[in-house]
Amino acid sequence: MIDRLDAYQRNHRWAGFPLAVIYKFLDDQGGYLAALLAYYGFLSLFPLLLLLVTILGFVLAHDPHLQSQVLGSTLAQFPIIGDQLRSNVGTLKGSTPALVVGVLGSLYGAIGIAQAGQNAMNAIWGVPRHRRLNPIRSRVRSLRVVAVLGTGTVATTVLSGLFTSGGAFGKDLGTVGTLVAVLVAVAGNALLFLGIFRFLTARHVHLRDLWPGALAASVAWQILQAVGSLLVAHQVKRASEVYGLFAIVLGLLGWLYLAAFTTLICAEVNAVRCRRLWPRSLLTPFTDDVQLTTADELAYTSLATMQQAKGFEKIEVSFDDR
Repeated sequence: MIDRLDAYQRNHRWAGFPLAVIYKFLDDQGGYLAALLAYYGFLSLFPLLLLLVTILGFVLAHDPHLQSQVLGSTLAQFPIIGDQLRSNVGTLKGSTPALVVGVLGSLYGAIGIAQAGQNAMNAIWGVPRHRRLNPIRSRVRSLRVVAVLGTGTVATTVLSGLFTSGGAFGKDLGTVGTLVAVLVAVAGNALLFLGIFRFLTARHVHLRDLWPGALAASVAWQILQAVGSLLVAHQVKRASEVYGLFAIVLGLLGWLYLAAFTTLICAEVNAVRCRRLWPRSLLTPFTDDVQLTTADELAYTSLATMQQAKGFEKIEVSFDDR
């Protein structure tokens, strides 16, 4: 039965390709990469919210009604903690110490996310260690990525919040307007993911090899915002009666991990598609008693050569005939 299943998935792309993506994700230890991204995302989120609230406090200091509208619409789009923001932040006030802390904390966390993202994308594309950017150049690139993609992320988030919360401003977008808003958000996020996949990889990758994963990540992100937040928030609401604020923290961490996990899976789609890393043998992660496919050998060769620390270091990979 196993041989028949293996033969079937090798000969049918709809079955073999997703399996190869999963195996590539496991080979790259994608779960740990996603956990690192979630950690830095959590680390930067609260300083970012502090910065956002402080800036709004300076800008909207003399307009309490508009403050209330912003809190009821844009800030409420943050997953898990949106309700907490609306219930606990009554009046926005500008504060210079809060502004400084927010800037420094957000910058530290954002650079951490970009560094973790570079590490993840280089692992996914099998970039040898000696071809990756040195610690100084990688952080300079991280600053550029944070400046460009961070601005785009804030813009798409605010626009999405305005579209989806039009009722807070007394405007009903209707079915067509909501559909257009979703399509605009998907297109904007697809461009952002395209930039993320391109600029965080030390290896030169053509944009035509990145758009499938970028589009999939954008659609998955919209679904995650619409469905994932509701599911996690529902569990958090039930758990918060017992565990209080700790349940909110766990729920937020879970949501961030799920977002990072989904993004890395979509990046793996690009790598598997571009490098022809399918079909894989069905039992290759579980036993040595298996006949490797060409894709298996390419994947395992990439895992070995990725550890090349110096340009003059030689790593040769061979497989015994079985």
